[in-house]
Amino acid sequence: MQIVLANPRGFCAGVERAIDIVERALDVFGAPVYVRHEIVHNRHVVAALRERGAVFVDELAQVPEHSIVVFSAHGIAPEVAAEARQRGLHVFDATCPLVGKVHMEVARHARAGREVVLIGHEGHPEIIGTLGHYSGAGARAIYVVGTAEEAARLQVQDGTRLAYATQTTFSIDDIKPILQTLQARFPALLGPRKEDICYATQNRQSAVKELAAICDLILVIGSPASANSQRLREIAAQQQVDAHLIDHADQLQRAWFEGRRCVGITSGASTPEVLLGQVVARLEEWGAGPVLNRPGVREHVVFALPRELAGAARSAT
Repeated sequence: MQIVLANPRGFCAGVERAIDIVERALDVFGAPVYVRHEIVHNRHVVAALRERGAVFVDELAQVPEHSIVVFSAHGIAPEVAAEARQRGLHVFDATCPLVGKVHMEVARHARAGREVVLIGHEGHPEIIGTLGHYSGAGARAIYVVGTAEEAARLQVQDGTRLAYATQTTFSIDDIKPILQTLQARFPALLGPRKEDICYATQNRQSAVKELAAICDLILVIGSPASANSQRLREIAAQQQVDAHLIDHADQLQRAWFEGRRCVGITSGASTPEVLLGQVVARLEEWGAGPVLNRPGVREHVVFALPRELAGAARSAT
């Protein structure tokens, strides 16, 4: 059974920046460094940072006053930042810059008096943070829509002053029918100047489609809490290929591989490469191979660190 690895895969620039912010804050200020919510949706990343002295909390009320706190890559609502200032917390915001772009779009529409349709998964941390940016005197109403059926049922106040934005990790394929439904119902619907779906999400979803075209089994390595990892598994399954989302090599089951000629492997944008290596090693122990690393889009995006941390030496761990 051949093993084929997707490219690109694993960490994106936003995730690398978020993890780097926590590591360098620990280097500069020492432990503890508090992190509001999981910095990214991967328990292995969280566990490694916790070992170094990061303390993960659900709410700022759990953070002692004047402490160091990092906001996760998924973004926050403005009232969270305001609470941090009021309590004298030293804040480093690890919000992905591409999520920040969506925040600015939603705030702009609120100022202009437009209603907004936010395409994404209700309750996801990114959606919760984005909803908080729709505020102010001009704000009218914002709606979260996750399916074409929901888009067909949506009732708005004024369809002539309506805009949309999307969760950055949403499935490209899932957006199309939703957007087609909205545009058919509301011809004046205003979109973003540039697509909200992030480059890394697009690239990883395209790469898993390519894997599904040549393999009869797909493994996606990532946390069940990771929206982008879940989408990769769903996309592979939509190509009529068996697909499994696993968190680590110990979740592999021999029965999955009986009679398979080719297994494709990819990983979500918050998944460390070491986990993929462990999965490959386990499959090689079971007799799989050779391993083919597919060519793919080369990603050169780098997001700058906060100035206060940029000069700090990256942790050797």
